[in-house]
Amino acid sequence: MTPDFNSGLGKNQANYAALTPLDYIARAADVYGDRLAIAHGPLRQNWRDTYERTRRLASGLRQLGVGKDDVVAAMLPNTPAMVEASFGVPMAGAVLNALNIRLDLPTLIFMLRHGQAKVLLADTEFAELARQMTEQLPELRVIQVNDLLGPQVGPFAELDYETLLAGGDPAYAWQAPADEWDAIALNYTSGTTGDPKGVVYHHRGAALNALSNILEWDMPKHAVYLWTLPMFHCNGWCFPWSIAARAGVNVCLRKFEPKLVFDLIRELRVTHYCAAPIVHAALANAPASWRDGIDWTVRGMVAGAPPPAAMLARIEAMGFDLIHSYGLTEVYGPASICAEQEDWASLPQDQRAVLKSRQGVRYHLQSAVAVLDPDTMQPVAADGQQIGEIMFRGNICMKGYLKNEKATREAFAGGWFHTGDLGVQYPDGYIKLKDRSKDIIISGGENISSVEVEDALYHHPQVLAAAVIAQPDEKWGETPCAFVELREDASVTAEELIAFCKQHLAGFKVPKAIYFGPLPRTSTGKIQKFELRKRMHSSKAIDV
Repeated sequence: MTPDFNSGLGKNQANYAALTPLDYIARAADVYGDRLAIAHGPLRQNWRDTYERTRRLASGLRQLGVGKDDVVAAMLPNTPAMVEASFGVPMAGAVLNALNIRLDLPTLIFMLRHGQAKVLLADTEFAELARQMTEQLPELRVIQVNDLLGPQVGPFAELDYETLLAGGDPAYAWQAPADEWDAIALNYTSGTTGDPKGVVYHHRGAALNALSNILEWDMPKHAVYLWTLPMFHCNGWCFPWSIAARAGVNVCLRKFEPKLVFDLIRELRVTHYCAAPIVHAALANAPASWRDGIDWTVRGMVAGAPPPAAMLARIEAMGFDLIHSYGLTEVYGPASICAEQEDWASLPQDQRAVLKSRQGVRYHLQSAVAVLDPDTMQPVAADGQQIGEIMFRGNICMKGYLKNEKATREAFAGGWFHTGDLGVQYPDGYIKLKDRSKDIIISGGENISSVEVEDALYHHPQVLAAAVIAQPDEKWGETPCAFVELREDASVTAEELIAFCKQHLAGFKVPKAIYFGPLPRTSTGKIQKFELRKRMHSSKAIDV
């Protein structure tokens, strides 16, 4: 008879606690309270003070009536307030919605309304946006954040951030979630059709992905992390929580400027940073003199489009070590990594670059990543040739889409998260992205829905049909371009259409080129985008 391992052996307070990344800052303050936590301009703030401020924030929010599962939105650059909100908001039992500061007002209004945001933390850089938001959402409570390096403007809210914290309890007894499945964050991702979808993160996934970040990089204690990656992107890929777990340093950066980045790396001895390919390329192409005095290895992580071999070579020549990751908002940012093998080091640089540009293998604490046939849910041949859909499963997957059960069911069909990205798997188990079945364009690390851009074009009275695809771009990796069929006797120019799009889209979504002419269609009238892609990559000239 086998022993009973369950009777009398249940969970209790002594042997079980819900996983949450909030515990990481408590430990950092307890063990390394005097060590530097945040560097921002002249500001130097240790972990004890940072923890106290997050507790004050949580207490202040509770005094405003914020409770469990209320949404607190943040319209903030990479500032100390954004780091603090990553902890203080969920400490109040609330859900953090870090808004993409590059988006247009209608999209932001949709997100705030859909998520039912109760409070908005708004940097002075977005004072006018905040005013316009409250005009449409009068019940939204705005907290003005006067960052020491931000624009100095007059009051645009009844309450400012520092006043809120001053009234909060520095010893606020925040509670870990009763269930680690409770929501910690809400992040919106652009779909290919319809409105943005609200991706819900849970405490368990956030805690585990934060630890996976550390494991993938072998991130040492007291690592110095430069915030070149926007913290509104998947909660900064969970790195605010990773840095707390290592009692490291958050080097804040309101705006990316290559020379400033090198200056900060030198001054604070930065060891790690993350960014889209465009940021790495800008650093690689900067004058060599800007790197003077940086004589240690700086480790970078790149995600998005595969980094070009030439860029990898320049980064290596700088003495930087670059690793390639892959993921989506739905999997907390990066959830697979191109883990390097020792024998790669002996290969020629071009061969090594090809291997390093792959999307790789699963994160340590993610259960699986695979390339499957979406119809049969069976693995494709691991030959680097047969294409299937890249899918994830495990703890580092979202709860689902807020208020969208249909999309959630479809995303998790067959027990896997369907990325919608097409790829192949190699004999060594590594995966590589081949195409995006949802026609998402990744430009400078930003996801652009081709359908959203097409919709803007269709609003022009002289446009009969439009199709948007990605075109290669040396600076941004890829940018949207549009193929347009005009109505009879129409005379609109490409410049006029681009100007029209600027009235309806965020700047980075506007087509960088427009090509006129009949669009290829199937017998049922569907536009054949694959033919347009062939045309784009053809050596033949395209009529404009």
